Amino acid sequence: MASTINVQNTHMSEKLRELHGALIEIVSVMNRPQRDEQMVREAGISLDRALFPLLVTVERLGPIGVVELADRAGRDYTTVSRQVAKLESLDLVERRGSTADRRVREAVISQKGKAMTDRIDAARERMGRAIFESWAEHDFNELVRLMRRFAHDISGDIGNGAGGPPTEGG
Repeated sequence: MASTINVQNTHMSEKLRELHGALIEIVSVMNRPQRDEQMVREAGISLDRALFPLLVTVERLGPIGVVELADRAGRDYTTVSRQVAKLESLDLVERRGSTADRRVREAVISQKGKAMTDRIDAARERMGRAIFESWAEHDFNELVRLMRRFAHDISGDIGNGAGGPPTEGG
């Protein structure tokens, strides 16, 4: 019986390494400045590439505090604070006091910002359809289901000290 367990462990280790490699490749593609520039062009909007992911995150997760936004973006708090101020000056987000903690000011999408993210979503859908047009519907649905499950499970790990996703170095 021990030999079966070792074979399964070896197989799982190989698959985890393969999964880690695929995740690095996906994150690398998504983090390329050219990818954001392509999305901005496809959406037909004018927005600094550095502000683009912050605007989308505020729309998806807002209201959101600058500290959490910086953490999710992997950027310094002071940099993100300046960038959120820039989004606010462009009337794309609004800042307001948190209902949970009066010391925290949260960013929330404005009507103008929502119109912009709607254009981004339409561009993302066009680009996504081109990527997945050759996929069987079942395969695409399974990918979505499994990615949602993985995102849920990995998010739970981060907060409880169990670790999180393996990093590139580890």
